[in-house]
Amino acid sequence: MAIEAQIIKDLIIEAFPNADIIVDGADGVHMSAIISAHEFAGKSMITQHRMVFAALKGKMDGPNGELHALALTTKVKT
Repeated sequence: MAIEAQIIKDLIIEAFPNADIIVDGADGVHMSAIISAHEFAGKSMITQHRMVFAALKGKMDGPNGELHALALTTKVKT
């Protein structure tokens, strides 16, 4: 299954409404995202990534997930 970049972006915006978000990926299965959010302040990179994966609401869960791979770059928004 494939998913559009805008759907991924919308889910992330829902969780982090004031974040700066760039989602890229042409095939809908392997994508990348750069997310800068105030909510990441004081959190480890692993925790930041877990927060993003939680925002995806199961779109990456297991072999039936719509998104196979998401390369994440997370930053604290200043």
